[in-house]
Order: sequence, then C-alpha cells, then structure tokens
Amino acid sequence: MTELVGSRYKAIIFDMDNTILRSRIDFPAMKVDLFELLIHHEILDRQFPLHEHTIATLLESCRVTGIMSESVERLMWDRVAQWEREGMLDADLESGALELLEMLQDRYHLVILTNNARQAALDALELTGVTSCFEHIVGREQMQALKPSPSGIQYIMNHYPEISHSEWLSVGDAWIDGKAAQQAHIDFIGYCTKEEEFVRREIPVRARLTSLMDLVAYLE
Repeated sequence: MTELVGSRYKAIIFDMDNTILRSRIDFPAMKVDLFELLIHHEILDRQFPLHEHTIATLLESCRVTGIMSESVERLMWDRVAQWEREGMLDADLESGALELLEMLQDRYHLVILTNNARQAALDALELTGVTSCFEHIVGREQMQALKPSPSGIQYIMNHYPEISHSEWLSVGDAWIDGKAAQQAHIDFIGYCTKEEEFVRREIPVRARLTSLMDLVAYLE
C-alpha cells in the first residue's frame, strides 16, 4: 500500500448515502413515517421536536424513554428496512466517486460506515460496482448505537490497532457523521455539508468539499 505523498492519514472512513452513493432513500418522508408510528404506539407525542432530529437520533430518543417494547422496536426497524430497500433499488454513485475510490484504494485503508442495514449497503455497493474498493462495510448491526454515536468508528478502529487516531479521516455529508468523528477523536471532512448546522452543534470540520475529487488535493 502506497500512500499519497505528504498525507498524514493511513485510513479513511466514508459515509455511504449522499457521500459515495447518490441515495434515493426519502429520509424526510421516512422520518415522518416513523414519527407517526411512534405516536400511534404512544412512545412520543406531537410536542416532540422532530425538526431537531435525524432518523438516528429520533430512534435513540425512543430507546432511552424505557417505554418502547421490543415488538414496537422491531416494527420500526422493519419499516426502516423497507424504506432502505426501496431507496436502494436504483442507487447511483456520487459524481467522481468511482474515480476517487480507484485512486485511493491501493494507498489507504478504505471503509464504509453507514446507519443502514449492512445487507442493504452491500447490495447497493455491489450494484454500483465499488464493493471491492472497501476493506470493511460496516452497517448498523455492528454498532452499539447509530451515528452520531462513535461506536461504529470505534468498531472499525478495533480492526486496525496499528493505526493511531491521528491517522484516521472520516468523510461524510451530515452532522451526525461529523459528531461521530468528533466523539471518536478523529478528523472529519464534510462533503456538500450545511455549514450552519455544524457551527450550531460545535462540530469541527477540517475541510469542506463540493466535489469528491477535491479530497485528493486535501490529502496531498
């Protein structure tokens, strides 16, 4: 493995949806659907600040209430899986993703970390022809909690004990990716991110990319 000259990093963790893949999952509609389900089962009420949450933090908020039964949680995950399957049917790569991965795969350890089910991620990455670019594809089944929890990053890093925190880089499009990186004490680069959301949540960003290929210039 030959790293790009001048790079301090040895390994890169990529988010999947809207970072490597142009996701067709309707996340806003999924969130509303789950919210209605949770209201129906009296886990949440309509005063819950849904606009402040992603799907991941919505589900985690329900878990900590202590009132969500295993059957309701299974129902929720079944509903999430349904949205994921439908959204991944015609998934495409983000512009520049294939070129970037082909350039980096022999120079860095590359890993996917997604809140999606691992099988859904494998299916989508296989469909788009980039599965072999990644050494690990980590889905929600491997995490103790979804991003923004750092548990997925910690799971990945445990596979590479020889690589220090300072040699890891995370790349993603959402604040939950940046928060997970922050809590895992590794650097984060945002791809087409909303700057105000990161500022409001006090999440540090090493750089912001408008094109995936811009990552090469940063690494050099």
